Amino acid sequence: MPADLFGEVAGAEAPAGNRLRSSLNDCFDAVPDDWRGLTDAFRHGAVGQALIQRVEQRRLAGDTIYPGDVFAALRLTRRAQVRVVILGQDPYHGPNQAHGLAFSVLPGVKVPPSLRNIYKEIQRDLGLAPPSHGCLQTWAREGVLLLNTTLTVAEAEAASHAGWGWDVLTDLLIAAVAQDVGPKVFMLWGAHAQRKRALIEGHGQKHELLLSNHPSPLSATRGPAPFIGCGHFGAARDFWARQGVALDWSLPPVVTP
Repeated sequence: MPADLFGEVAGAEAPAGNRLRSSLNDCFDAVPDDWRGLTDAFRHGAVGQALIQRVEQRRLAGDTIYPGDVFAALRLTRRAQVRVVILGQDPYHGPNQAHGLAFSVLPGVKVPPSLRNIYKEIQRDLGLAPPSHGCLQTWAREGVLLLNTTLTVAEAEAASHAGWGWDVLTDLLIAAVAQDVGPKVFMLWGAHAQRKRALIEGHGQKHELLLSNHPSPLSATRGPAPFIGCGHFGAARDFWARQGVALDWSLPPVVTP
């Protein structure tokens, strides 16, 4: 992966300390054109309007809401270039952690336990030594859509915005990617992600669907489908190799500012 590409990450900072400081409407306005038809259809519907109003009410009331870059996954990954979809649940809820990509944290932030297990499986599967950071922005720019199914969260309150309507949008995004021309690899880790399986199947596409437990320490080594040992990263690499495309899971080192 090109060093200059990752150079954008090396000096990256979460917007305003990674909390949401602008209105959610402003965030929707900044969604790239290739995703915009989907996000606009949602934002102008009843569920979208209710979500925007609810998040804005809580923000103006003084809640600290993460991340500032709500749609980073869509901003960094072009729709036509999606090769792999990895689904998370909701953003990290601590200061300076979430930056809009599932499982990822900004440079300089301690690598969270689930991501440590992801690195452990990549090392076991592909022999790639884990980096010292937890920033997955390079993957996003290489066509790995790192999408949480809920896109905002209140500080110190895990899943606090679940059930507010984000699932309607992210279901729309997942279904659209599954229907778009060309094969994809979908990695569904844990029961929450696997509930999205019906959105992916049945579109006549030759997708690769990979299922396992969640990489959380609570489930990564448990049956019936342990995450550690799942081989998903090698399977995705081999799937794309058969299409004549190189998929590189390595992450260059980051020099924090």
